[in-house]
Amino acid sequence: MRKIILTISIALFSTISFAQLLQDKTKFTRQDTLRGSITPEREWWDLTYYHLDIEVQPDEKFISGKNTIQYKVLKSHQVLQIDLQPPMQIEKVVQNGNDLEFTSEVNTHFINLKKIQYVGDINDITVYYKGHPREAKRAPWDGGLSWKKDKRGNHFVATSCQGLGASVWWPNKDHMYDEVDSMLISVTNPKELTNISNGRLRKIVENEDETVTSHWFVSNPINNYGVNINLGNYVNFSEVYEGEKGPLDLDYWVLDYNLETAKKHFKDAPKMMEAFEHWFGPYPFYEDSFKLVEVPYLGMEHQSSVTYGNQYKQGYLGMDLSRTGWGLKFDFIIIHEAGHEWFANNITNKDIADMWIHEGFTAYSENLFLDYHYGVEASADYVIGTRANIANDRPLIGKYNVNNEGSSDMYYKGANMLHTLRQLIEDDELWRDILRGLNKEFYHQTVSSQQVEDYISKRTNKDLTAFFNQYLRDVRIPTLEYKMKDGKLNYRYTNIVKGFDMPIQVELDGYSNWLFPNAEWQELETKANTFNVDRDFYIETKEI
Repeated sequence: MRKIILTISIALFSTISFAQLLQDKTKFTRQDTLRGSITPEREWWDLTYYHLDIEVQPDEKFISGKNTIQYKVLKSHQVLQIDLQPPMQIEKVVQNGNDLEFTSEVNTHFINLKKIQYVGDINDITVYYKGHPREAKRAPWDGGLSWKKDKRGNHFVATSCQGLGASVWWPNKDHMYDEVDSMLISVTNPKELTNISNGRLRKIVENEDETVTSHWFVSNPINNYGVNINLGNYVNFSEVYEGEKGPLDLDYWVLDYNLETAKKHFKDAPKMMEAFEHWFGPYPFYEDSFKLVEVPYLGMEHQSSVTYGNQYKQGYLGMDLSRTGWGLKFDFIIIHEAGHEWFANNITNKDIADMWIHEGFTAYSENLFLDYHYGVEASADYVIGTRANIANDRPLIGKYNVNNEGSSDMYYKGANMLHTLRQLIEDDELWRDILRGLNKEFYHQTVSSQQVEDYISKRTNKDLTAFFNQYLRDVRIPTLEYKMKDGKLNYRYTNIVKGFDMPIQVELDGYSNWLFPNAEWQELETKANTFNVDRDFYIETKEI
């Protein structure tokens, strides 16, 4: 969710991008390549298991511990890349009881392995590390650790690291293409605090030094930035949702003084689950449960541990991103961040350049929630209202292999592209089947934009190449130029990529008609006096 900030001007507000990676970056460094590409030191091994075992000292804002990294050898190689960002430091790396030599290049560390790496072997290394991790100045947009206090003076600590990278606070293979198959997260912290992480709690151990250690196990594949720790004076309540795959545990962890408020406010959670299972298919992580966890920042889509900081308000901190009133019918953070369980956590982009897959579909999920509970017109009002937030400054797809995101328009330009696509398909049951099919076809996988585009083209039996090129890879919005004179309507598209010929629905004297524009002038005989393009199509019009 990360990149939407609201500013109020008179009676209106607008969304502004504010993230360290949402800049129109044209020059890239070696560090960008090491972070953003599948390097030779990454490609030869496949992640199978992590055991992250750390101690968090809130008074000192300090983390220390180790990460055991298990992997399968895909091809023989003797150098392995691990990522950890300063000021965090690797103390040592061990394999089979032997200390290993490594060289460091800022965020990147190349481990020289002594054991011969035979194809098919399952091996592991343990990385010991410590340090004062980067502190988030404006979480979640500027990521890192949030070392805060609640209103009673208790420590309130949380991680957020999308884009910036999980290696800001723990050592890992910090690239989206390879998700670990399962993971154990062991966190030691002062006993007056409770840590909530991903997956299910296996046990809490009381230690002799006034600390406790919680062990959380994630049984499904998980992306690195989705791993989180959250420390606070938490209390818990829960319910069971009867979902498509059976009983699903919904767990809520909130600060003790917000318990009664949360019990009332979190009613949106089962409503969300009902709507999204309808549109997207079964929740992808039944084995790991679903949690909402209160944090000292706005919130993020950590897998099975969605973080929440919307101040128990409807809309986005009490405001409506669509300016239609419909955005105040739900808590934006609950709906948007939980939508990422399907698009970001189940289906994950291989390269952050394709992050529209995460944010476009999830922004679109907001109006699908409204569609399910309030009807199709409400959902159309909402998504069309969000067009005012679109800047059309850069393409939605960024540059590959250098950890570069596309425009923040990936949210609501992405959503309006999908809303337009729904109109082209016409059959809502087919559209729903496509959305569910995406989550089945790419279940627990990392994908490229091209894979998603090809899947939708195949399912719709339409060549959508120019459509996707227009909305994902170009900044221009198609403009329908038209003129009506002497009983004739002439029309054509301008501001389009090669081959763009999207059909549109129009009203002529109030009667619906399909037109099939392209770059050439076309003519239609009509006695109509009025002409309007269906608002559900994201295009512009210009009368000549």
